[in-house]
Amino acid sequence: MAPAKGDNNVAVVPSMNLERLLSMKGGKGEASYANNSQAQAIHARSVLHLLKETLDTVELEDNPNIPFTVVDLGCSCGRNTIDTVDIIIKHFIKRYQDLGFVPPEFSAFFSDLPSNDFNTLFQLFPPLLINYGGGVGSEECLVADNHRTYFVAGVPGSFYRRLFPARSINFFHSAFSLHWISQIPESVMEKRGREYNKGKVFIHGATESTANAYKKQFQSDFAAFLKCRSVEIKKGGSVFLVFLGRTSPDPTDQGGPGLLFGTHFQDAWEDLVQEGLISSEKRDDFNIPLYASSLQDLKEVIEADGSFVINKLELFKGGSPLVVSRPDDEAEVGRALANSCRTVSGVLVEAHIGEHLSNELFSRVALRATRQGKRLLDQIQFFHIVASLSLA
Repeated sequence: MAPAKGDNNVAVVPSMNLERLLSMKGGKGEASYANNSQAQAIHARSVLHLLKETLDTVELEDNPNIPFTVVDLGCSCGRNTIDTVDIIIKHFIKRYQDLGFVPPEFSAFFSDLPSNDFNTLFQLFPPLLINYGGGVGSEECLVADNHRTYFVAGVPGSFYRRLFPARSINFFHSAFSLHWISQIPESVMEKRGREYNKGKVFIHGATESTANAYKKQFQSDFAAFLKCRSVEIKKGGSVFLVFLGRTSPDPTDQGGPGLLFGTHFQDAWEDLVQEGLISSEKRDDFNIPLYASSLQDLKEVIEADGSFVINKLELFKGGSPLVVSRPDDEAEVGRALANSCRTVSGVLVEAHIGEHLSNELFSRVALRATRQGKRLLDQIQFFHIVASLSLA
């Protein structure tokens, strides 16, 4: 049998390279994160009241000479992270003012993997509004919509490892990032093993053994995340997390993410195999490194770690990840789904099969999704876990 035409000059992306490769699609193109993160913005606004509740649990510094430090973990490269940090810091400034205190200077660290498009993110920052004497005026703080009232820095690295000095951070925020696991479990890639994810590129609808391997990886990663943050956070600090969750206790049912990556995306890979563009083995060597957790999965890790007290741990319906201007236009819905898939997985897909075949793949995703456009908006619904934690 002749080798599949698409298998030349590309190689399997080892799990160890995920940290080097994984990122949302950068730049400002049609499939970029900057142009395909409206749903995340909508979902973030829906839990804003819970974020503010958590901000009120943070102990304020009583020394105005000590900077107050906020971190966004998994910041990506769009406006969402900037808008959220603006809200966080303005909330803290108002808390200081309501108590009659002089607000300290604020620092915000924006952290993501080294592959993140930090250049696009940095271009979005408004100019700094800080007096030479240090700090900003009380009224200026709350009206500076076209300026920022805090210092910024980018911090490249995995949030599953240490990123900051011990006891240096007042508040951690992370939205729509912790469902990404640090690596594909090795057992899932072993062709002779019972956990091998044969015929699939995601764990939705996979075997129980395969899904449990992902669950163990997620829980191991999240335990590492908590341990690192427990060292870095100051006493009196808090953590606010939002990430994909699921309603089913069965990890093989990934809910909304399963429909996104387990139907049209999965079928598009099969199209490439059937057309002889790639081999089935090449398809089977690709897996989406994502796990939608249940509340129980998460609670087990938090309680076993013991570093944090749970203020709130709930599952919320976030809605559709697809934002379209004309819901009745099936072609627009199809493009939106293809762009949504490509925004979060396109970098990995291109690394695995190359740019040309990646274009072929996502054009087939769009075509398949267009055929069911009217049903997709109602079918694909995401649920989010919201976790508010304080240092024990």
